Amino acid sequence: MFLPQDDVDRVMSVMEQAFPPEFGEAWNRRQVSDSLSLSGTHLGLIAPDGNPRPKEHDETAGFFLSRSVLDEEELLLFAIAPDHRRKGLGHTLLRRFIEEARARGIRRLFLEMRRSNPAGVLYAAHGFEAVGIRPRYYRTPAGERLDAISQELIIA
Repeated sequence: MFLPQDDVDRVMSVMEQAFPPEFGEAWNRRQVSDSLSLSGTHLGLIAPDGNPRPKEHDETAGFFLSRSVLDEEELLLFAIAPDHRRKGLGHTLLRRFIEEARARGIRRLFLEMRRSNPAGVLYAAHGFEAVGIRPRYYRTPAGERLDAISQELIIA
């Protein structure tokens, strides 16, 4: 997937605001760029007004990054900038991710999240269900270990 450099800038800007650094979940610029160069990778952006394609000089409120293989797709990253949360943008963006995946013939969606991630409420509202646990997968700066929860949504 060839992506304009400004889209990578948009992803990085939201990610730097949205991901708490203490959990080490944010990707660096190279990881994002490398991922976007792979086939089967999908990016969705959202503007503060809910538009799926922010205008050239407009702020980006959120994004998703996913990867599909055959009839399955994994939501790799999903973020809404803190200033734009609690406005329905997360629901709009997640619904769009699901609809676009369905249109590509995807039957099963997966994601993995830190057990204490508040986005779990959003995922559950859209039908994602826990299917597994990676015990002590994440590490905080204080050395605490947190479980990762694997979730699935059947959309076919």
